[in-house]
Amino acid sequence: MPVFERLSQHQPAALAVLRIVTALLFFEHATQKLFDFPPAPFEISTLFFVAGVIELIGSILILLGLFTRPVAFILSGEMAFAYFMVHMPIDFFPANNQGDGAVLFCFIFLYMVFAGPGRWALDNLQRS
Repeated sequence: MPVFERLSQHQPAALAVLRIVTALLFFEHATQKLFDFPPAPFEISTLFFVAGVIELIGSILILLGLFTRPVAFILSGEMAFAYFMVHMPIDFFPANNQGDGAVLFCFIFLYMVFAGPGRWALDNLQRS
């Protein structure tokens, strides 16, 4: 197992890549709600607009690695709320209610609350 043990030294960079890719995917959901890009297959209500604002600001901060832990906490809660308010009433199973993304985002953001931003984050400059 020495090969896998050597991978541990790259954990901060791998966490940063996870943070950056997650932020970019989340940003797309924000632009869909706020700017209809890509075009949304659903009607944008006031609740969706508020979610879009939270997602836009949150995804930019997560992308930059700025205030990562508190922002990730808020976004994790938003995704839990989205799952139970939007997806769960359709069906119990995420595969049937298109809630897979909400569940994954929720737990990735929750992980970031505990793990921090990883490498290449503005949060790391504040510690100096």
